[in-house]
Amino acid sequence: MSTSLPNPLDLPDTDPFDVAREAAAQIAELTGVERHDIALTLGSGWGRAADLLGETVANVPATDVVGFGMPAVPGHVGTLRSILLPNGKHALVIGARTHYYEGHGVRRVVHSVRTAAATGAKIMVLTNGAGGIKESWTPGTPVLISDHINLTFDSPLEGATFVDLTDLYSTRLRELARTVDASLDEGVYVQFRGPQYETPAEVQMAKAVGGHIVGMSTALEAIAARQAGMEILGFSLITNLAAGIQKTPLSHAEVIEAGKNAEAAIGDLLARVVATL
Repeated sequence: MSTSLPNPLDLPDTDPFDVAREAAAQIAELTGVERHDIALTLGSGWGRAADLLGETVANVPATDVVGFGMPAVPGHVGTLRSILLPNGKHALVIGARTHYYEGHGVRRVVHSVRTAAATGAKIMVLTNGAGGIKESWTPGTPVLISDHINLTFDSPLEGATFVDLTDLYSTRLRELARTVDASLDEGVYVQFRGPQYETPAEVQMAKAVGGHIVGMSTALEAIAARQAGMEILGFSLITNLAAGIQKTPLSHAEVIEAGKNAEAAIGDLLARVVATL
């Protein structure tokens, strides 16, 4: 798909699920894999996991698939990767996340998740790099997402579409993850609109309403994954303590550095978790 062509998801009369099905058909053709069983969106710091999951069957530039664009954030590789897992299943690894703050609309934000579901994936693993509110979490700590608070005040659901979000981040999958690492902590993820980092007052607000992790992704994708009937496992890599808790200024360079320092350990962790799923 040429990046000079208009994205069909930007056209109001387009059915986003039709675009997802078309994208899934293109992925099947480009990878030679008819069906994927599990999908992973790898956020900042999590990219190394793709190398440890199994045998890479195909690595496709995301811009070759309808509805996708190049990621705007350093640390995202911009590819769709098909991996043959040791158990004979296939994983679709999404390295082309569109963030809400890029201003392209929610349809584009969740297109990767809807496409993953259209390829046949029944489990969606969503990962991110995020700020921690718990002072006991040091940079490089992986944390399971137990629930979320959506402060974008937006939704991927259109019209009178009522979706139950109870146990959105699967208790079953979190328990399986803890069979790999019993020390994994968990917390409630709070998605802000971004792209600015949260103020100390906003962090304290998030804490007061029950949040433990702050970031700029994941919640909208999780809602779309639930609508598509997928079971969801969420992971945050704590790249820094949140504003006002950390005493030094926040920077994206710090996020990237923390991700690089942790990627070997968390990549191995995620690969072992996927093996249990």
